[in-house]
Amino acid sequence: MITREEIKALLKDIENERVERTISTKDTDKFARAVCAFANDLPNKRLPGYLFIGAYDDGSLSRLKVTDELLRNLAGLRSDGNITPQPALMVEKFSFPDGDIAVVEVKPSKNTPVKYKGTVYIRIGPRRGEANDEELRILREKSEIKSQTFDTSPCLHTTIDDLDLDLFKSEYLPKMVNANILKGDKREIKQQLASLKLFDTVQDCPTVAGILLIGKDPSHILFGSYIQYVEFAGKSITSKVLNERQFSGNIITLLKEIDYFIKYTIQKQRPVFVTVLREEMKINYPYEAIRELAMNLIMHRTYETNAPARFYEYSDRIEMDNPGGLYGKVQPENFPHVNDYRNPVIAEAMKVLGYVNRFNRGISMVQEQLEANKNGLAIFDFKDITTFKVTVMSADPKLEGKVSGADEAKSGAENGAETKRNVSDKQLVVGDEHNDHLSLGAESGADEAESGAENIGHGTDDTDRDTKNDTDKLTSREAEIVLLIKNDNSISRKRIAQKLSIGTTTVYRYIESLKDKGIIERIGGNKGGYWKIK
Repeated sequence: MITREEIKALLKDIENERVERTISTKDTDKFARAVCAFANDLPNKRLPGYLFIGAYDDGSLSRLKVTDELLRNLAGLRSDGNITPQPALMVEKFSFPDGDIAVVEVKPSKNTPVKYKGTVYIRIGPRRGEANDEELRILREKSEIKSQTFDTSPCLHTTIDDLDLDLFKSEYLPKMVNANILKGDKREIKQQLASLKLFDTVQDCPTVAGILLIGKDPSHILFGSYIQYVEFAGKSITSKVLNERQFSGNIITLLKEIDYFIKYTIQKQRPVFVTVLREEMKINYPYEAIRELAMNLIMHRTYETNAPARFYEYSDRIEMDNPGGLYGKVQPENFPHVNDYRNPVIAEAMKVLGYVNRFNRGISMVQEQLEANKNGLAIFDFKDITTFKVTVMSADPKLEGKVSGADEAKSGAENGAETKRNVSDKQLVVGDEHNDHLSLGAESGADEAESGAENIGHGTDDTDRDTKNDTDKLTSREAEIVLLIKNDNSISRKRIAQKLSIGTTTVYRYIESLKDKGIIERIGGNKGGYWKIK
């Protein structure tokens, strides 16, 4: 129980989430609502709350004389049946020169939400009121007496026809169940689904996990079950949108798409010349780190909300905003060393499918990868208890007015290798702008002229570089195209033409030449494909 010294300190302090004062002695409803709010402990302080009866809001005493009847009435709040589940509380009288005070000490409940006459009351700071849907979800999730998780609950108003059974049989079931066991499994499809918590046989409908993992169209049923990706040109949400995409569909499909997207679209690398003869690759974001954070975005979010998970890429950082916040026993002070699972069925599936581990090493690996790549540590923001937000700074931010990676690399090479620039090279660039109507023979002649012009007047280092170029049989224009592809392996022929100020037909012929020489290879089609440098 609280001491006299602690009471004096709390009376002098402002009213907060752990303290409520009143001079009323008969407002039982007010007392019960206060007890309910303290028992729910929404901020998860894990400390007792105190109701002081006989004190004004400013902490001064009202000269109350506490009677035995008042103490009995206060103690009866625990067991009169109006507050459920029953909270743990203690009642005691303290006497001071300015009067008595009755103190009700309420322990945080392990079984939340606690209700008074069917209504859940909560307290955040000086505010006490009824819990909204989001606050109710948080109370359910932090309860130490676990009830059915949302992903295992039946998804009412759906049927087995909402599931992709071919996907279940071909990809999900063989990975989740041992092959020998599967051979002898003669159960019908609903029993197989139910054994993996994807179907509720009592309600005769799929579970939430079933819809999310193998559903035909989960976002049509669970409206927020998608990831919203937006790429902004600048550092704020008000800057120009460069790219926008929505990742939806069942989780098995979504995992493949987001994995591929991060590897071939988010991660970019470009050559940075250290010396004339040596270059290093600069990577904006390490693939493994961003992939792990994106997998957590899918696994740990709440699917009870209509809000999507957000994956926003700015010019200098990536921000991921996940509905749900920290779950269960995970708190800001013990993150990431303690783990808990909001969606255990989804978590198990993602582990078996090879997308995550469940050994609590993911965030540590992310930080190691980011530090090694010189991004700095990921920044986790827990201020909003309804969301989980992480920010990763770019190791190669895109600054306004900055030339492209390929142009910068080219400029660095030229500055380090040449003491003067031959005018004929510029003339050839101007000529190329109007080259689409020229014959192939004319273009070949231009290439030879350009190559010859660049070989004039170079020193020893340039001779070494030109020898290498001769060996690789690359013209300077082909080398520029290779550098652009190194910087962005999904770059289009049209974009290459714009970067080099030449025609698209010219770019096509250079590309074909590079393919013939075995320098580059096209993986996939024109849409969704990428370049590979051999």
